[in-house]
Amino acid sequence: MVKVYAVALVVGVVALLGWIMMRTLSANIDRASIDPEQRLGLMGRRVVAALVGFGIGGMSAEFSPRDLSWPFALVLAILGAGAAAWYAGWVDREDEDAEGSKPEPA
Repeated sequence: MVKVYAVALVVGVVALLGWIMMRTLSANIDRASIDPEQRLGLMGRRVVAALVGFGIGGMSAEFSPRDLSWPFALVLAILGAGAAAWYAGWVDREDEDAEGSKPEPA
């Protein structure tokens, strides 16, 4: 399973770096058509984050000094993917005021 986690981590990191570079390029040349945030949206961002989270979670569990079984390491990798995907969607939410409603536009 280490190879699966390693491949997921490499693919996720390469996709993340590509996402960052294409987003920066699209902002600098003012072309929204190549912006991955516009093309793939929130779901694409969550998939990339889940790949990285799955790889990191699985590798961390496999190389743990606790000698975990592979099914338990797989569960931890899936939890890592879920946590990373949740955070990728949560981090860009609109700010809410103390009452829980969205602020009025100025």
